[in-house]
Amino acid sequence: MNLPLAGVRVVDLTVVWAGPYGTMLLGDLGAEVIKVENVHVFQPMTRGIIARPPKAMMGAGPPWATGYPDDEPGDRPWNRSPTFVNIYRNKQSVTMDIRIHEGREPFEDLIRTADIVYENNVTETMEKLGITYDYLRSLRPDIIFVRVPAFGSTGAYANFRALGVHLEGVSGHSLLRAYADLDPSANNQIFAGDYFAATHGAFAAIAALHYRNRTGHGQLIEIPQVEVATGMLSQFMMDYALNGRMHEAIGNRDFHGAAPAGVYPCAGADRWLALTVCDDAGWRALADVVGNPAWAGDGRFTTAEGRRAHHDELDRLIADATRDRDARELTRALQDRGVAAGPVMDARDAYEDAHLRDRGLFQRLYQQDCGERDWVGPYLRTASGPLPIRRPPVALGEDNAHVYKQLLGFSDASFDALVTAGHIGDRFDENIP
Repeated sequence: MNLPLAGVRVVDLTVVWAGPYGTMLLGDLGAEVIKVENVHVFQPMTRGIIARPPKAMMGAGPPWATGYPDDEPGDRPWNRSPTFVNIYRNKQSVTMDIRIHEGREPFEDLIRTADIVYENNVTETMEKLGITYDYLRSLRPDIIFVRVPAFGSTGAYANFRALGVHLEGVSGHSLLRAYADLDPSANNQIFAGDYFAATHGAFAAIAALHYRNRTGHGQLIEIPQVEVATGMLSQFMMDYALNGRMHEAIGNRDFHGAAPAGVYPCAGADRWLALTVCDDAGWRALADVVGNPAWAGDGRFTTAEGRRAHHDELDRLIADATRDRDARELTRALQDRGVAAGPVMDARDAYEDAHLRDRGLFQRLYQQDCGERDWVGPYLRTASGPLPIRRPPVALGEDNAHVYKQLLGFSDASFDALVTAGHIGDRFDENIP
């Protein structure tokens, strides 16, 4: 497949999720993404919470942190971490300790060959390493430097560390998606800000490539994650700025006031149906599908205004009508009548979903530390079909020989000397837990 970013080289200095997801999107589109890693420094939440998790940790926490294949850490857990394997497809990995001369020199040689440098560390981390836009331009004058810090590089929060849950809190998302009868701290963590920042970062990098093609100039791009996340809630911000209205959490109800709207229990363990009734015809269709119970003819519910005013009672009545019904059967019946509805899927449902399988979302590949698995593939498609997983999630240092010898011209002797000295490797330092 002729991919649009073929021939573009990205030096990846990203960590955790918001950065690696962005560079993964560039890799999906054909860019050569080279992840620079350090065997003497373990970045928590990037290739796992810790480098060498014990067997007892397997499955003991959230799946994105402890859901290792077959509930085994393996000999090289950093190549099996669920956080890592989700976002390191279509990438290369080279190990360099850029804090010291032996690593900094090849790093600079690599920058000279690159089109984009992409990072999402807290601002002072890059500054302490001396990796600034001016420094990168001294190595490659037309370089594109994409920076995606949590709170930006200026202001009172500039050097605050953050994960997605902190971005949700600061942007107001945690409060707005809470339930009326629960404290916002009861929410599940979804880290939406990471995805928002990643897609914006990838888009900005592509826009900068277009700009460079026209002008010959690179760019410094800064995308504060919290500002992207806050921008996704612009309707709430503008309503307060223009009208002084402060929105409260509405749970699963509809922002525009359609009623009923919510998530209702169905037959089985933790099975649910999401539905939204948009008009009177939809209300009559819902009543018919659930057997036209007596309450469906209640005058309080015959108008949209009445349904909004009595939404709490409607939720209880609908829940009683759906709790013994199959979620997928209800979905089909409601959709056939024009009502927006769908089952609330868990991971197994999505993995086994016939629609996603038919669309080719999952691609089967062998990865050296995880074996042969079905991997979630790129969500982008062309006329030729889904974009391919050209490489499974990359192992630590998997491309050391290629990068040092083929790209940077190191001799076998020079390469072997760095391996012997411990600067190049495929395992984290034994002193790292």
